[in-house]
Amino acid sequence: MTDITAIVLTHNETLHIGRCIDRLQRWCAKIIVLDSFSEDNTVAIARAAGAEVHSRAFINQAEQFQWALDTIPIATEWIIRVDADEYFEPALVAEIKERLPTLDARTTGVMFRRKMIFRGRWIRWGTYYPVFLLRLFRTGAARVEQRWMDEHLQLTHGDAILFVRGDFVDENLQTIGAWTDKHNRYATRHMVDFVGRRIGLIPTEPMPADRKARTKRWLREKVFGRTPLYLRSWLYFNYRFFVRLGFLDGCQGFVWHFLHGFWFFMLIDAKIDEAERQIAAHGEESLPQWLAERYGFTELLPGRPK
Repeated sequence: MTDITAIVLTHNETLHIGRCIDRLQRWCAKIIVLDSFSEDNTVAIARAAGAEVHSRAFINQAEQFQWALDTIPIATEWIIRVDADEYFEPALVAEIKERLPTLDARTTGVMFRRKMIFRGRWIRWGTYYPVFLLRLFRTGAARVEQRWMDEHLQLTHGDAILFVRGDFVDENLQTIGAWTDKHNRYATRHMVDFVGRRIGLIPTEPMPADRKARTKRWLREKVFGRTPLYLRSWLYFNYRFFVRLGFLDGCQGFVWHFLHGFWFFMLIDAKIDEAERQIAAHGEESLPQWLAERYGFTELLPGRPK
């Protein structure tokens, strides 16, 4: 058993939480589930499986995970962030067990490759493999960028290394309807982040320390972000599907790249357009109240913590 606490954020994850905890228990010393008042059996399953469960209202992923780091007592040397629909391949688990105790104090973070499985298909092309993410870090050595979407863990000191014997796998088992519902919510949060930062409603975070994450953020904000609405969704899909060979992912890959690379970003643009029209008609100061009334985001109202 490794000296690691796994933190899992959940909301209505009955389909995934059992698999998630079962696999983590094989190598993590402790599992903490921070639930956002699920309406299904997520909490009951997590408790029955032996996880420590906390419940708290959800604002966004970054704020929720940072709260866990700041508030929940953690005694292990290392912490790992895991989503409920993710698991680690045996080869990567073996590497973690073998190498983690040998790392010197200067190494405070570990990055892994993410493997995306969509409807049973490994998405290997279209910029989706490999994606390197910081997920494992020494307790007290990392914080989360406070963004409404696309947040990254950032080390506060030390360096990160990469483990490569296996991957951590993102495999969501829900229906395509549930997937589109989730990404509809994600699109709204992308809109809040994009428009909120433009008008100063949300503070600007520094660029990620990791070079690949920094490059991705720069491209999204300085290149994609300055391309005309709606056109950029079409350009991005064509880049992913044709230039970066997404068509090699087959039929299910086409569904993935079309929905995630075109539909999702078109939806983000439509929501940004909607917010910008509200600002044009009623001024920037009207946006917080509009977001509260239309989307329930009361956190951005004047006088509320950001």
